[in-house]
Amino acid sequence: MKRKPLILSALSVALLGVMLITSCKKDNQKIGDRPLNAGVLATGCLDALPATDSTITGVINTDLYLSNARRYKLNGIVYVTAGHTLTIQHGTRILGLAGSGSTPGGGLVITRGAKINAVGLPDCPIVFTSYRYDDASVPDSAKSGDWAGVIILGRAPINNPSSGDSARIEGIPNGFPASPFYGGSNDADNSGTLQYVRIEYAGYELSPDNEINGLTLGGVGSGTTIDYVAVTESRDDAFEWFGGSVNATHLIAINSLDDMFDTDNGYKGTIANALGVADQLRADKSQSNGIESDNNSTGSVTTRITHAKYNNLTIVGVPNTTLASDTVKKPSGSGRYGRAAHLRRNTEFEISNSIFIGYNFGISIDSATGTAGAKYRSGISTIKNSFAHGFGAGSVTALTAVPFAAESNGVPATGLRFDNAKTWFWDIATLAANANVGIKNAVPNASLWLTNPFSSTVTVNNFKSNGAAASAGSKIDTWVLGSTPNKWVQVKW
Repeated sequence: MKRKPLILSALSVALLGVMLITSCKKDNQKIGDRPLNAGVLATGCLDALPATDSTITGVINTDLYLSNARRYKLNGIVYVTAGHTLTIQHGTRILGLAGSGSTPGGGLVITRGAKINAVGLPDCPIVFTSYRYDDASVPDSAKSGDWAGVIILGRAPINNPSSGDSARIEGIPNGFPASPFYGGSNDADNSGTLQYVRIEYAGYELSPDNEINGLTLGGVGSGTTIDYVAVTESRDDAFEWFGGSVNATHLIAINSLDDMFDTDNGYKGTIANALGVADQLRADKSQSNGIESDNNSTGSVTTRITHAKYNNLTIVGVPNTTLASDTVKKPSGSGRYGRAAHLRRNTEFEISNSIFIGYNFGISIDSATGTAGAKYRSGISTIKNSFAHGFGAGSVTALTAVPFAAESNGVPATGLRFDNAKTWFWDIATLAANANVGIKNAVPNASLWLTNPFSSTVTVNNFKSNGAAASAGSKIDTWVLGSTPNKWVQVKW
């Protein structure tokens, strides 16, 4: 199945230790069938490729400004060191070059004490993408995992330190020329701003469970701004938080190989207004989930516990139980889908005003390791005003209520204490007013009436209420419908 357009609304310095190589391109070379923007362009945003390319490699030990008058290429992992800021102008395109074997492709690491100031515009975003994306000679050649990804490291607390209050971030090979460590004691640490930014075709696996995601956030503090960021076609998770306390809003995760939103190692922050859509063509061998949350890799009790808040999320899996139950998905040949939300290993959580559809198991609280289930029953963790669907199939026979499932101990969701929640799904208004809603059926959209959430062409109208619901004042419409202007995310495969 060919990828189709995705259109979603919601979004001269001296260098020391960094090599900046410039080459010329033909003037006015078009991007081909992938316009940087559509419609009227914002001031300073180009609709043609810049005439000059610059390649960046190594370690940046000074402040650096990237103008949209050039196109930049990352050759290997590029590090911005403490005390310095990387500023990227709106409309700038940054391409990650290919890696080989144990050498990751182009990538960007904002180390502890450094900052990134990447502020796009709604009609003129900043784009990190594959080196193949602008190759007019080979259309549609960009692939998931073409380059490494974006990593931001901060000094906020974590619960998995390997030395003092710090840990080494995943996915970085030995012999690193700058620090790959994250963590500290400042919850309000500021690593800069990512706003109206797209990250496409990233992801790198150094070894099993040692990967670079589309956007990796390690010990990032609440002084950092993450807003209107889209990750598409990541070869691992779209977004992953390793501890820290940064809040993130207006996120889009499309076609990630592994999880859409992964929180662990003592992350305490809020993820709000987020949309995740699963890849129907591939899944990870470790199971691909919408949300995955762990306290840490072992589920042990730590002083700082992962406690993420998820508000106004929409997680869309696959359209039928045949796909949801497939265990031989590419690229590994053993890929499979997991859960809309897998909450495990002693994690804590708060979920509100959210929708989970298209998996065999919806919101799944797993107590095989740790006490995630007990925390839910005691009220430490909560689910409010949320809708969960499950197909009702799968191999975990202990799950007796798959929309809201309690794993390991076999306690069905009906035996768990739900928080009070008003009814805000128009077509189930006859149900008790103070309950979350779980639906188990073969047609996940039947109880929501979203226009076409499982279409291979992902457009904003897919997530709009259909039929009589609109005139009845339905509140099912997702956040992506209400933002103006709506050009910040445009992806064409």
